[in-house]
Amino acid sequence: MRKLAVVMIGVLGLFFLAGCGDDAGDGGSGEPFSPTVSGPAPAVAPGFREGAPAQDSPAPQDSANRKEVITGSIDITADDPIGAAATITEQVRAVDGRIDSRTEQPGTDDRTPRAVLSVRVPADKTDAFITGLGGVGTVTRVSTNRDDVTMQWQDLDARISALQASVDRLRALMAGATNTADLIDAEEALASRQGELDSLTAQKRSLDDQVALSTLTITLTADDKRAPGDPDNFFDGIVAGWNSLIDWLQDAIVFAGKAVPWLGFLAVLGGACWLILRTVLRRRRPPAPEPAAPASARTTKEPTGADGTGDDQTEQP
Repeated sequence: MRKLAVVMIGVLGLFFLAGCGDDAGDGGSGEPFSPTVSGPAPAVAPGFREGAPAQDSPAPQDSANRKEVITGSIDITADDPIGAAATITEQVRAVDGRIDSRTEQPGTDDRTPRAVLSVRVPADKTDAFITGLGGVGTVTRVSTNRDDVTMQWQDLDARISALQASVDRLRALMAGATNTADLIDAEEALASRQGELDSLTAQKRSLDDQVALSTLTITLTADDKRAPGDPDNFFDGIVAGWNSLIDWLQDAIVFAGKAVPWLGFLAVLGGACWLILRTVLRRRRPPAPEPAAPASARTTKEPTGADGTGDDQTEQP
């Protein structure tokens, strides 16, 4: 038994020494153990790749896709505003525009000639058209405004597309309806959606017209510092004074003719008021007092006598 125990202890000692030798051989290089992983390297997220942006930024909006409504007003002075308005009309037609309104006021002795045009010209030709107005007269004021309606246009376009798809689905449902109730419900929904679709389509059509054609208001006036009809010399001053006197007399005569009926009406009204006032005052006047008896008719009474009687005596004058 003792020999068996010694043999077992010796075997265990050999196993222990073998294990220590393996550990020393593995760590003899003095470097940490690093397992080798086979296969492709892990992919790097695009957001953290060197030189790449942190996130996709939206591309800037293309200026060609912008929707702008251009409006403006222009003041021009010219020797002949009416003729200048005709020239501008020809220029508008030359650039494929149109005239929405035209107002002309010929000159007289009391007012200067004047013309007002409301024109529509293509948006891409607006600047060149305004520049060309310098040949018609003297441009004294130019004011233009560009209103960006891109978001409004895109919103209308998206709503129209959605409504159109809904209308198409309702029409398909109507075609496959199996009973009258479903058909009636589909028709009512289709009528509502179709009305809204037509309204949005009209709004988009109007907006497209405003975007395609600029709206300009052009005012033309005469380049005359002196008021019309002002005299230039002494003789013209006498004539102008005489004419003004005649005009004043004519106006005075006309005014007097208009005043006559009013004067008659006021006279009648005043007479009626005077009669009414006189009647009221007469009724409110107190009655006159009665006249006193004359002194000859007055009587005196004598003092009573001893017998208790007295005589009334009339005073004589």
